[in-house]
Amino acid sequence: MSPSPQSEPADLGGETSQTMDRGLALLRLLTTSRSQGATVTELATDLGVGRPVVYRLLASLAREDLVARRADGRVGPGMGLLRLAVSVRPLVVEAAVPHLRRLADTVRATAHLTLAEHGEALAVAVVEPTVSDLHVAYRVGSRHPLEAGAAGRAILLGRADRSGRTSSSPTPSCSPVRTASRRRCAARPGWRRRSGWWRCTRSTRRASGRW
Repeated sequence: MSPSPQSEPADLGGETSQTMDRGLALLRLLTTSRSQGATVTELATDLGVGRPVVYRLLASLAREDLVARRADGRVGPGMGLLRLAVSVRPLVVEAAVPHLRRLADTVRATAHLTLAEHGEALAVAVVEPTVSDLHVAYRVGSRHPLEAGAAGRAILLGRADRSGRTSSSPTPSCSPVRTASRRRCAARPGWRRRSGWWRCTRSTRRASGRW
């Protein structure tokens, strides 16, 4: 899915605030490389500022519930970030729908946008094909554990690719028919698995399927 031109950050011009920049940098740390929490000293080192500066930034962010101190004394993201994320979701859906429509009509299958939320995969936009002989319906708001479905597994694999680590999540459960089909594919010469796809490389058996 290519990004929408409207999704590019707007350049409003004018001068920037050093304090705001540092606060945003701190939030980025706590939601990426320091998502498991960090001490004030670690944050000060990462930002290249003194501990008093970090304390002042944390005090302002904590007032809006954007950061919170955990039981072990480390600082992590606050619940206020969830409220901000929810307010942005309609904009994400609006930007995604035209691409989903194009994808659904091209492949004549249901296309959906799924986001990770509290360890679950949440479908926030679903577009069914305009014309198709048969397609699967999918409900907006559908949830399932990230480890249990194709969309969640794709999210986990994407995270693993960015971090350079292999995802440790278990293999999603499959129905007996799918499991049997997968085993038959694996036993055939010329079939091989690539990133969740089984693909036949022989010219007489050109087919692919996804589980």
